[in-house]
Amino acid sequence: MKFQRQRSREVGVDLTPLIDVVFLLLIFLMVSTTLPDDNHLNIQLPEADGEPVTADVELIDLVVNAEGHYIVNGRTLINNRRETLEQAIRDTAGGNDELPFVITADARTAHEFVIRAMDVAGKLGFTKIKFTTDPTSDDS
Repeated sequence: MKFQRQRSREVGVDLTPLIDVVFLLLIFLMVSTTLPDDNHLNIQLPEADGEPVTADVELIDLVVNAEGHYIVNGRTLINNRRETLEQAIRDTAGGNDELPFVITADARTAHEFVIRAMDVAGKLGFTKIKFTTDPTSDDS
């Protein structure tokens, strides 16, 4: 008599429910997470005498806070290195160095960060560099 051997079943773990749970957790975390809005820097402008100037429609607006962090046209830079600043300005300007370049720096900003911004702007060919200030007060 010839007997057939029964094939042994492979024992395994079905990963489909585990993958479903991981995807649901991922979706839950993505929906419930709020990201900080880093586009706003608190700055205190220096005071100066002069006439207010109306803003041009298209310009390069560089904001520097007291710690030296840069924002170029509303886009916060990941660091304050010269190369990062230069690339951000180049991307924003699109090769047009005739745009007005406005530097808005906090009164407590280290001189180094403002000079770095002016140096990068000059290196990229910008000649219309302006500074944002508050009018002088009569208290002093």
